[in-house]
Amino acid sequence: MPVIPMFPLGSVLLPAMPLQLRIFEPRYLKLLGDLVASDKPEFGVVLIERGQEVGGGEKRMEIGTLASVSEIGTTEDFLGLQSVGSSRFRVNAWLPDDPYPIADVEFLPDLIWDDSLMPARVHLETKVRQLLAFVSEFGDLQFAADTALSDDPMESCWQLAGILPVGPLDQVDLLESQSAEELIARTYEMAVAAEKTLRAIMDQQAENEEPGL
Repeated sequence: MPVIPMFPLGSVLLPAMPLQLRIFEPRYLKLLGDLVASDKPEFGVVLIERGQEVGGGEKRMEIGTLASVSEIGTTEDFLGLQSVGSSRFRVNAWLPDDPYPIADVEFLPDLIWDDSLMPARVHLETKVRQLLAFVSEFGDLQFAADTALSDDPMESCWQLAGILPVGPLDQVDLLESQSAEELIARTYEMAVAAEKTLRAIMDQQAENEEPGL
């Protein structure tokens, strides 16, 4: 099984989604140096289930996504990199953090696109963009309702899951999808549930603000 360097984070990386990191912790500066020297710089990203990104000792999820590095840069203020999610994997075993996290992993099969899913994908995109527009009325979001998507239909499905305004554990559930159809269906269900929850909160707040209450 392949052994890859790992970068546990407080967020989830999905395939076809961008990831930009600022790196300052010594163990990850060493990782950055190793990536610079690599012909094909890649590292794994998993969600921290419990603990902090800085300092080590965190509890990590077992499913993650390989990040393919597209650019490594420096400024006067920080070192950093830009990457994009590619293959999914499951951790077989964590090896000693020497000097940064390393894991033995098994790569999961890529989801296969079927053109018969296009109507459902289009329906999902409409729903996700509507939700983003709705949620944006209450605060700033990482992704706007008009976020551009890949022309590749499978990549765009992952991107719709990635821009969906839900929590990291929900995104882990999406990452575990076994088919394109399942990914579309689960993402749509989460979008509907998120909208329903937000509208219920709005209705409750409106009731509490009514005169005499």
